[in-house]
Amino acid sequence: MLFELHVKNRRRKLMSAALLLLVLLLTGCGTGRQSNPPAGEQSEEKEIQIGLSFDSFVIERWLRDRDVFVSTAEELGAKVNVQNANGSVEEQIEQIEYLIQKKMDVIAIIAIDGDALQEVVRKAKDAGIRIVCYDRLIRNAQTDLYVSFDNRRVGELMGETMKESLPDGGKVFAVYGSKSDNNVTLVNEGFASALEGSGIEIVYSDYCDNWLAELAFDIVNEGLAQYSKVDGVMCGNDDLASQAIRALAEHQLAGQVPVVAQDAELAACQRIMEGTQTMTVYKSVDEEARQAARLSVALGRGEDITDPSRDVYAGETINDGETDIPYYRIEPVAVTKENLDDVIIESGFHRREDVYLNVADQQSEGR
Repeated sequence: MLFELHVKNRRRKLMSAALLLLVLLLTGCGTGRQSNPPAGEQSEEKEIQIGLSFDSFVIERWLRDRDVFVSTAEELGAKVNVQNANGSVEEQIEQIEYLIQKKMDVIAIIAIDGDALQEVVRKAKDAGIRIVCYDRLIRNAQTDLYVSFDNRRVGELMGETMKESLPDGGKVFAVYGSKSDNNVTLVNEGFASALEGSGIEIVYSDYCDNWLAELAFDIVNEGLAQYSKVDGVMCGNDDLASQAIRALAEHQLAGQVPVVAQDAELAACQRIMEGTQTMTVYKSVDEEARQAARLSVALGRGEDITDPSRDVYAGETINDGETDIPYYRIEPVAVTKENLDDVIIESGFHRREDVYLNVADQQSEGR
């Protein structure tokens, strides 16, 4: 009897111990589950995918734009897929189609022909992709952002320099950029506006399709065939100016005729110091690329880029022909021999030894 009672007591103790152990195990498991973060917090923030569609890399500045844009976006945790259309509208459309298929969050476009891209841009928008007009506005497409310089002001700066160079007026040639580039229209308007009442007359002008610099050489020669004397030449960018000056040189006019352009390319800065180009317009490519990348990442994350509390936001709007879209505007700066050191060299845009490469005496004086 005593033995049976002992066995029963032992069984009760073992059962109690087992039950206690089970409770502890269950409690421990519950505590472990509660210490884990929610599933949404466990996963990393979604990597933003950005497509960057370039016109071409013929113009020197676009390589710099690409590098700054990509590095800035990657620092912010985004991945950039760069496409180069090599000046072909058809190829750019195909590449944007490819970026749509790759399900980009954002596509930033340096348009060859904005009008020709309207349909594919609408297709991207229908797919939920945000569209950034980089440097050149795509009209009537209701895009999400336009990042560029004040292009009308670019033209005004060129016109103001031409007026200073020709105080008594004169006859000038205008070598315009690509007709399909909306910026060209704005620059031309600004240039013409600055010349009003100056006595300066544009006697010959033409466009360089797809920004082909070789056409600038032909335009200046054709102008000189009709007008034996030219007092100044306006060029749509520095690349065109290089060929316009080559044509002037063949007529022994290089350095005698004021030439104005834009982009502050290294070769243009060298020509300014040499005396064959009068001015260029400096546009902070680094700032444009950096801010375009930051705003593109913000758009990809669904943030409000027009919120003034942001450290960078699109504080203005521009009408694309159908609607007002956010606009991040950057101010350009006129560069001549007088301020080139301060604007170009001191900012680190180009190195002194490169700018003064062909004018060693002036380089040594500046040191």
